[in-house]
Amino acid sequence: MQYDRRLINRRQFNVALGAALAVPAGSVSAAGAKPLAGQTVKIMWIDPLSGLMAPVGTNQLKSSQFLAEKFTATNPAGVKFEVLSTDNKLSPTESVNALNSAIDQGIRYVMQGNGSSVASALIDAINKHNERNPGKEVVYLNDAAVDPDFTNSLCSFWHFRFDADTTMKMEAMTTYMKDQKDIHKVFILGQNYSHGKQVAKYAREYLKRKRPDIEIVGDDLHPLAQVRDFAPYIAKIKAAGADAVITGNWGSDLTLLVKAAGEGGYNGKFFTYYTGVTGTPTALGTNGAGRVFQIAYAHYNPGGEMQKLMDEFKKRYNDDLYTGSYVRIFEFLGEAMAKTKSTDPVKVAFAMEGMKLTSLFGGEVEMRKTDHQLQQTLYMTEWEKAGGKYPYSPENTGMTLVPVAEYPPYVSSTPTSCQMKRPSA
Repeated sequence: MQYDRRLINRRQFNVALGAALAVPAGSVSAAGAKPLAGQTVKIMWIDPLSGLMAPVGTNQLKSSQFLAEKFTATNPAGVKFEVLSTDNKLSPTESVNALNSAIDQGIRYVMQGNGSSVASALIDAINKHNERNPGKEVVYLNDAAVDPDFTNSLCSFWHFRFDADTTMKMEAMTTYMKDQKDIHKVFILGQNYSHGKQVAKYAREYLKRKRPDIEIVGDDLHPLAQVRDFAPYIAKIKAAGADAVITGNWGSDLTLLVKAAGEGGYNGKFFTYYTGVTGTPTALGTNGAGRVFQIAYAHYNPGGEMQKLMDEFKKRYNDDLYTGSYVRIFEFLGEAMAKTKSTDPVKVAFAMEGMKLTSLFGGEVEMRKTDHQLQQTLYMTEWEKAGGKYPYSPENTGMTLVPVAEYPPYVSSTPTSCQMKRPSA
């Protein structure tokens, strides 16, 4: 695939990153003066900082602010990125209130990802605000909410998703599972909201197409971020005779699930979306080696400059940098603002449509113009002992996620029914 003139050159970016401490933001580079040097782009981060999902939110806030600092020093537009935060308590209502407060402060970019129910409320509120307030538009940067509807029936010009949606991940996951001949009976377990329901729907559909011999022996939902003891669910899984579990659980709901599996003596495989997220590595420890898998757009051992950023983050915070979608957000914003010589959300949104670049995290990516779904490579990784080519150990467990399969965009991409309405350019 050919790159267009908006493509970021990885080598040039790496050189710039390495010189970040020596070159102040907004200075003149070898490529010439940066067009927006000195301007500050404020982004309101809206996600949980309290409740059972607080550890995830706390990690991601640190990650986004750390990367804002790094990309301030290297982005081609010369802008300063500043990430502000609001604890939305995982509540759609609290999130819309936070959005309104950000708009009142003149903030034109919002970032959120934990919970598709929250994302749905934000998309609706932003659509209404932008329609009623021309000249004060807001762009929504979705870093983790993966409901496929957001880039299909609910697609919006103002929404850009930098994670891979549920169908993309399930397409790759089941492509891997179809060749695992020891899998005969699968139990599907998920959180009782749109994401969990979508995981179950597409797991059934894709397995039927690729491995019709696999029997679905259970399909259960549980309340989001409320269950503290998953032992009864593990008992159900064992009683059903499942040799594998598919789950879209994240945060405490996955941490406590894998903990209960270890305590309950369940030895089947887990196919997950979020094993690498805060808390789950510690809950697994050395248990689950060779039995726990994650499908994601990134992993803990990417090498190169991204590995250096991850190592620096860990040294600074004693924590792990795993939300690679933040990297893509800053890359796309910086490139779009440099191209348009503007921080105006309307101009930046039009510039991001169809943009291709080589990301620091994951190689070539493209923001599909049709629906604003990022097209990207996905990786199947397996929980194994850290070392050799894969030394990075999340949460200092001595373990890591080792890549066992790679699915480029032409494999993981799924079609869209989006009929997007666009404003005047």
